[in-house]
Amino acid sequence: MQKTKGKSPFLKGLIDGIPIALGYLSVSFGFGILAAAGGLSAFTATFISLVNVTSAGQLAGLNIIIACGPLIEMIISEFIINIRYALMSITLTQKLDDTFTTPRRMISAFAMTDEIFAVAGAQKGKLTARYFYGLMLLPILGWVLGTFLGATAGNILPESLKNAMGLMLYAMFIAIVLPPATKSRAVAVCVSICALLSIAIRFIPLFSFITPGFSVIICAVIASLFAAWRFPVNTEEENENV
Repeated sequence: MQKTKGKSPFLKGLIDGIPIALGYLSVSFGFGILAAAGGLSAFTATFISLVNVTSAGQLAGLNIIIACGPLIEMIISEFIINIRYALMSITLTQKLDDTFTTPRRMISAFAMTDEIFAVAGAQKGKLTARYFYGLMLLPILGWVLGTFLGATAGNILPESLKNAMGLMLYAMFIAIVLPPATKSRAVAVCVSICALLSIAIRFIPLFSFITPGFSVIICAVIASLFAAWRFPVNTEEENENV
């Protein structure tokens, strides 16, 4: 990444990470409340956010923990939900400069989220390790702090207010999905299939044996396979647009 005049790469990364951190602070507050409602302590909820830094993965994992699901269910669901981060990391390696040693790549991969990937990928030129450290620092702090505050507040707030604030995490997912769904038929169909399957598994007695974790796995795999079959990517068109 080209060094901005009068501003170090680390400082620029910090500044670019402020909007992400503010968003994470509010969203993770909702996760903290849900964790507290599920019986987790503030320390446990905060530790989960510290070592995961993944909204959808943490929510799915939280549901499995609350339901006392098996470990294999946790492993498979987390793998399917978070595999996109591995793809993002691989994509971003094309923009990394020589300062990214293997340990630094591993640290950066840990902090890879949708928003950090988007901001880092939009930078001109090569990315330096110092810039990425600055970019990831505040979002991680915001995510962890928000979880702690939410879990702590979850133990003292009235039940009605906790329920209302606990919807923030779901609101974030809706805000992420709706814009691309209105522009892409493939995304809209994929989301619709996931929603219908999830509703069917939840309310049809025949599927009552399916746990929340495996429900996520089934919905994600079936919707993804259908979208890959029905809406294949035209490689030639993609290359022309690069």
